[in-house]
Amino acid sequence: MKLYWAPGTRSLRTLWMLEEAGVAYERVHVDIRNGGQNDPAFRKINPMGKVPAFEDGAAQLAESAAICAYIAERCPEAGLAPKIGDPLRGRYFHWLFFAPGCIEPAFTQKFTNIELPTTAAGWGDFTRVFDALETALKPGPWILGETFSAADVMIGCDLLFGVERFKIVEPRPVFAAYLERCHARPALQRALAIDAAGVSSAAAAS
Repeated sequence: MKLYWAPGTRSLRTLWMLEEAGVAYERVHVDIRNGGQNDPAFRKINPMGKVPAFEDGAAQLAESAAICAYIAERCPEAGLAPKIGDPLRGRYFHWLFFAPGCIEPAFTQKFTNIELPTTAAGWGDFTRVFDALETALKPGPWILGETFSAADVMIGCDLLFGVERFKIVEPRPVFAAYLERCHARPALQRALAIDAAGVSSAAAAS
């Protein structure tokens, strides 16, 4: 398995996911500061020219949620997705794709101060997104209850960025407790260390 990534980006989700899976993988740094994402070879893997992107033998894909879903299916022994036939699988996919489908557009809305009719915006609005997420996380400990999954990787990373890094999401007690549980996971600790080392290396090289 090969992960094309850049530090300080959404690649953190896939780093965390691979660390949770406990599988051997190769990291390929894409120098997005100097246009590495526009390299024709990379564009064949992700025509959008974004990180992360992923290869597994002949399989090539991009988009964080798709990569996380792929890894969960590819590494079933890690238990990062409910098995086929498990009723939790429905909510698993719901929340796995809630991150790119609702949370990220809500972030964009907040950053840009764009106001759209809630009937036109597929995510509703910023407040509705995080109210719904708070309600879902309140029972705890994870988005599916007792079962940690790839959906928590996606949701957890977005809350980490929104609450801790960008500070555009209010630190509600439910979110703070959830993030504390996420930070306690060794896989996230390893992913954050890899990401931080990459940020430092990039800064030193600039």
